[in-house]
Amino acid sequence: MVDVEITQLSSMDCAEGEDVNLPCNHSTIDALDYIHWYRQTPNQSPHYVIHGFRDTVNSSMGSLNIASDRKSSTLVLSQVTLRDTAVYYCVLREAHWDRWGCTCAVSLWWEEGGDTVGEQA
Repeated sequence: MVDVEITQLSSMDCAEGEDVNLPCNHSTIDALDYIHWYRQTPNQSPHYVIHGFRDTVNSSMGSLNIASDRKSSTLVLSQVTLRDTAVYYCVLREAHWDRWGCTCAVSLWWEEGGDTVGEQA
């Protein structure tokens, strides 16, 4: 885990079918940090949503728009439904070099009930 100050909204009201923008400020981001987003529904472990380094990244769950100075990002959830209700986390994680010389981002891993939940990019 990277020692960094991250600020996020505590809650947000929206209507079904709307697009929702979830901002995250990470003004002390390091040069090699990737920005990861996770969501946690009640009684579940956090689940990976998306991660990126710069610009805009798209996935089936949403889009991640990263500011040009990388000091903030916004997770955009399109046409939300009640199933999208969750706590969303913005996390910074430093890149590392794997054995093939590639720069990779590794997300956080949570253990709950003996099961490990996570993603690796």
